Amino acid sequence: MIYDALIAPFTEFEFMSRALIGCIALSLAAGPVGTFLMLRRMSLFGDAMAHAILPGAAIGYLVAGLSLTAMTLGGLAAGLVVVLLAGLVTRATQMREDASLAGFYLISLALGVTIVSLKGSNVDLLRVLFGSILALDDAATILLCGMTSMTLIGLALIFRPLVMECVDPSFLRSVSRAGGPVHLVFLALVVTTLVSGFNALGTLLSVGIMMLPAITARFWATELTGMIFVATLSGLAASVVGLLVSWHFGLPSGPAIILVAGCFYLLSLAFGPRGGLILKILPQHHLEA
Repeated sequence: MIYDALIAPFTEFEFMSRALIGCIALSLAAGPVGTFLMLRRMSLFGDAMAHAILPGAAIGYLVAGLSLTAMTLGGLAAGLVVVLLAGLVTRATQMREDASLAGFYLISLALGVTIVSLKGSNVDLLRVLFGSILALDDAATILLCGMTSMTLIGLALIFRPLVMECVDPSFLRSVSRAGGPVHLVFLALVVTTLVSGFNALGTLLSVGIMMLPAITARFWATELTGMIFVATLSGLAASVVGLLVSWHFGLPSGPAIILVAGCFYLLSLAFGPRGGLILKILPQHHLEA
């Protein structure tokens, strides 16, 4: 009974096993990237970039149809272009980075939807926006795993200055000029992770597997390594449970995964030992002489 409910879907059906591998790879990259985004108070940046990759994915769709490789490369190019343009506008004008990014991502979102609508149907548009992790083939799974590996290697190379920039950016600027390049490399890694998630969850839901586990981890750990571990574990658990829920109840897999991650967040918000609401309501014990 337990085998049929929890294990059989992944062992007896190849598309489920590929979906599981893709989710595992995505969670391994999304956990640490989302944690750094949260600590840098850039949580909404991921949402903006998830919209910004849409035009490139749409152009890849126009050129090669529903080819995940072409759409991935197009989305990666579009995301990097938006990051660079937003950075240039921020440095050349008095506009803040969040405002310039908002302008570019809104344009990108409208442009991407228009491009897809010119050739495709509403079904194609929904697949681009919300993904279909059960449709991953071997090539797409290998590509997703490769991009995850690239993201993790990139994070390892910039880990120390990235942590320092989160903790004390003024000190980093005083002892090194690595702050600017590290920031740009980190933004590129965010784009890479979102593009990886686009294959599985679409442009609108890929940010969910990045940010929900990260903010969930904030209620369970205070140190960076602990938050990254909890965020990654939460993403993995949400992926497995979400796939099983979608299998047994006939629900779309991408939204099911994000909803499970959202349930983990709400439970952590209520019962988390690091700032959960229940602990704040309960009377606290004080030391007595």
